[in-house]
Parts: sequence; structure tokens; C-alpha cells
Amino acid sequence: MRRTKEEAEQTRCALLAAAETLFLEKGVAHTSLEHIARHAGVTRGAVYWHFTNKAHLFSEMLNQVRLPPEQLAERLRGCAEHDPLLTLRGLCIDAIENLARDEQKRRIFTILLRRCEFTAELREAEERHEAFINLFIQLCEQQFAQPCVSQRLQPGISPRLAARAVHALIVGLFHDWLRDPKLFDPLSDTAPMVDACFRGLIKDWD
Repeated sequence: MRRTKEEAEQTRCALLAAAETLFLEKGVAHTSLEHIARHAGVTRGAVYWHFTNKAHLFSEMLNQVRLPPEQLAERLRGCAEHDPLLTLRGLCIDAIENLARDEQKRRIFTILLRRCEFTAELREAEERHEAFINLFIQLCEQQFAQPCVSQRLQPGISPRLAARAVHALIVGLFHDWLRDPKLFDPLSDTAPMVDACFRGLIKDWD
């Protein structure tokens, strides 16, 4: 029984690896489950044994990397005495720097942001992606809305607007660097860009 479970897990991992390779090369919409099965060297039936459909497989591939909303929620739960702004700043910097450090995360985010057309077939995955975006903005807004932070916001900047500015920064840097890694160095340039954003949101940001 153990051997069978190990073989099943090996097949599942092979399918996820094949999907990652083909999604990156051909795009999600142009990759079928048949393509993935053939690339992994298994039958199409083996694909359906592990995954309900392509949306399920796509979501499981995304689950291999931790997205910023998950990281932020974990940090907030793990540190009751956290500084909201420093927590957000650290998350923003880590999110971009990790693209340079983690090859798999770089591949998967390239697929998500540059190789994925959310067709009807991927509606479930699209809804999950949108839910993560909304969760990230909501968590950011909660931090900016804390009394110790909201009074420090620049005139005319509400917690809601500040949260959207931070989200726009993260998404913009992700897109730009994945499109052209020569645009900036994530390991040396991210912190100054993040601080510039926070300086525009927080009156006494230093």
C-alpha cells in the first residue's frame, strides 16, 4: 500500500511539473490535459485521478507557492505586537525579492501574470485569484485603518486608497520584472522603491 501511495504521489508531482513547464511554454489556454499527460508520460486517466479538471490542476500548481495575502495573514497572526507599517513594508520587499531567489515562484508567477488567459474553463481559478487580490487589499486596509497608522496618513489618503496604492506597487513591480528582469535589481532596488511609495502615503515616513 505504501508503495502505491508513493507511486501516486510521484505521478501527481510529475503532472504538476509537466503542467508548469507547458503552461510557461505554451500558455495555459493552449495547453490541454492531454498535452500534460503526454509530457508527464502517463495516461489522461491518470490526470483525472488526481485532478478534477484543468482549473483544479492550475490551482494546485499555484498552491506550491505562498501568495502575499497568505504571508501577510500569517505574519499578523504570529506577532501580536507587530508594527503594521513595518509588517507591510517587509512583506512588499520580501514578495519582490523572493522572485529573484526562488526559481519556481518566478515560473509560477510568470504563468499567472503573463501566460494565463482566464477563459470559461478557468473560471474557478480566476475567482480564486480575484479572492486573493481582494483579501490582500482588505488586509492592507485593516493595517492602515489602525488608529496608530490612520492619523499618520497624508491628507486626502484614506486607508482604502493607501491599501490600493500598495497593491498597485506590488503588482506593477511583479509585472515589470517578470516582463524584463533588466529593469531593476529586486535584491537592491526593491526597498528604495517601496519606501518611496510609503513616503507618499505616510507623513512622517523615515
